[in-house]
Amino acid sequence: MRCHEVDYEIIGHSMQMVEVELDPGEAVIAEAGAMNYLEDGIQYEAKMGDGSQVNQGFMSKLFSAGKRMITGESLFMTHFTNQGMGKKRVAFAAPFPGSIVPLNMAELGEQVFLQKDSFLCAALGTEVNIAFQRKLGAGFFGGEGFILQRLEGDGMAFAHAGGTVVEKQLNGETLRLDTGCVVGFTGGIEFDIERVKGLRSMFFGGEGLFLTTLRGHGTVWIQSLPFSRLADRVLEHAPKVGGSRQGEGSVLGGIGDMIGGD
Repeated sequence: MRCHEVDYEIIGHSMQMVEVELDPGEAVIAEAGAMNYLEDGIQYEAKMGDGSQVNQGFMSKLFSAGKRMITGESLFMTHFTNQGMGKKRVAFAAPFPGSIVPLNMAELGEQVFLQKDSFLCAALGTEVNIAFQRKLGAGFFGGEGFILQRLEGDGMAFAHAGGTVVEKQLNGETLRLDTGCVVGFTGGIEFDIERVKGLRSMFFGGEGLFLTTLRGHGTVWIQSLPFSRLADRVLEHAPKVGGSRQGEGSVLGGIGDMIGGD
C-alpha cells in the first residue's frame, strides 16, 4: 500500500467523531482544528502539503498549499505521527453536528471527489488536491462552485456531513438533488447543474433555481442537512442587533417586533 494502514472507530450517532488507531511510525493527516484529543506518544506538526510525495520540493509544496487556499482551507495540514511504543489513538470531529463518512479508497477506485469543506482526515499517503469543474453551469450555480476536493490513494479517508448521510449506488441512472446536499462521489460520476423547469417552480417552489445532476456509475453520498441551510435558519431566527426579542416561536414575538418598530 502507498498509504499507511490505519484502524478506526466511529463514535456517537448524531454528532459523531472518528478515533484513529496508529501503530508506531504510522501517521494521519487532518484539516487544521479538527483534532479532539490524542494519547501520549502521538506528536503533531503543521506542514505545507499532505505528505503524499516524499521528494516534493519546496516550490511544489507551496503551489499545492496555494491551491488549498483557493478552496478556503488553511495553508497548512496537520500531521499526527505515533512516535511512541504500542498503539496510540487520536480523534477528530467536524465543527458542526453531523455524521462521519468512512472512505476505503482501495475499494472505491482510489479516487473520491468531495465538497471543498467535507474532508476531515486521512491516512498518510493520501493525496488531497483540488479539481476544477469543467462546466460553467456547475461552476456558477452549484453548491460546490468551480472547485471540489479530490482524494487519491489506497488507504482510509474520512469526510464529514451535516445531518444524516445516505449512500446511493448509480448504475447508469441519473440522480437530481439540492445543490448543497452533495457530500461526495466516486470517479465515474458526472457532475452538472440544471435549471428548474417552469417559472412557478423556480420562484415559488422553495427549492431554488437549480438542481445538481449526477449520472454515471459509482457511489454518491448525500447529506440531509447542509451546513449552509442550517446557518440560514439560525440567522433567520436570531435576535436582531439591539433588539430584545423573546419567544421566537410565539405570535407575541411577531407582534412585539411590530410594536417595537422592527
